Amino acid sequence: MIQDSETKAETIDSSLYIEKSSLPLDRTSLKIALTSIFTALSIVVGYMLVFLPNIEIITLMIFLAGFIIGKKEGILVGAFSSFIFCFFNPMGSSNFPLLTVQVIYYSFVGLLGAITKYLIQNRKFFKPKEDLYVYQILVVFGIISVLLTTIFSIIIEIPGYLLFAGPGVPFLSYIMLGIPFSIIHVIGNLLGFAIILPGLIQLLYKLLD
Repeated sequence: MIQDSETKAETIDSSLYIEKSSLPLDRTSLKIALTSIFTALSIVVGYMLVFLPNIEIITLMIFLAGFIIGKKEGILVGAFSSFIFCFFNPMGSSNFPLLTVQVIYYSFVGLLGAITKYLIQNRKFFKPKEDLYVYQILVVFGIISVLLTTIFSIIIEIPGYLLFAGPGVPFLSYIMLGIPFSIIHVIGNLLGFAIILPGLIQLLYKLLD
């Protein structure tokens, strides 16, 4: 009997904790509104920083959309915002092969945001209404940002080489020329995910509660 009581108490505590870490996003209208808002914000921040080489927060915004709203919505935000931003980019529109890679990549970023939320939402260190500036969260977001940016740098180099490299330019030489820009990109996203992202998640949890 004592063990049964303890089991029931643990179950109740667990359910209360999960409820505390979740957002009331069961209304379809709210999800549609948030998807539209995040798409617009992602495009706006993309254009705001478009003239700063390899400095961007569109990745952060799309990841945040998936984290807050969910998998399908994160994918939609990533696909729509990246298509509009990359196709109507004032620095030059992406050609079809490059645009396809960008849309697929940013759709994955939105999906990864939702997956990350699913994996950490029941952890004791995930307290979005209290404090997310704890080392566990910073390490998780930091690793994700570095991996995402590195993957982007690698996959974007292939169509970039095929489209823009001059005749006779070795692929390795083309990659080496882009390393300094990739390092700037990695550092920028690492700082954004570690400094800005936890605060935005806390803010949205408070606003949407």
